[in-house]
Amino acid sequence: MTNQAEQKAALRREARLKRDAAHAEGGTANAVATDLLYGFLKPFRGKVIAGYMPLGSEIDPRPLMHKMAKLGPVCVPIVEARAQPLRFDLWTPQSDLVEGAFGAMIPAHSEPVRPDVIIVPLLGFSREGQRLGYGGGFYDRTLEKLRKSGEVYAVGFAYSAQEVEDLVVEPTDAPLDAIVTERGIVTF
Repeated sequence: MTNQAEQKAALRREARLKRDAAHAEGGTANAVATDLLYGFLKPFRGKVIAGYMPLGSEIDPRPLMHKMAKLGPVCVPIVEARAQPLRFDLWTPQSDLVEGAFGAMIPAHSEPVRPDVIIVPLLGFSREGQRLGYGGGFYDRTLEKLRKSGEVYAVGFAYSAQEVEDLVVEPTDAPLDAIVTERGIVTF
């Protein structure tokens, strides 16, 4: 294991603990962050918005996804294989869901779409627009692929406690265009 890989592994452990603690506090953080993200995404109404089905202590975008589905198409990521970009399937609040890879719920009926905006889950983020993911590279590969074929706007969605100083960045790490937390919005 390289020194950089060890540093990232340590950052992931620390970031997960911070996220778990923020999630356990409950309160209004998720609702406030959802309202901020909804206002931020209103200019994208009618565009395809990719949310995600939260796992563990990830901040929950489903309330936002329900609101956005009234304004245009919403989709969720589908893991097709390790070390591959994600596919996105159309989702509605009425979609029948089944368990997909890593335990994430996915639509029972596949209807692939290309997102214009991707709400990205994460373990940690930096003020420079970098994200710390789980280490599988799914979102990095996905953003790289989509950005080669056109525009896509990537928004990290997190608790403010997930901010990480001195985030280790590798050349394959795809930057975010914005971060939304319960404390505000930062764009890059």
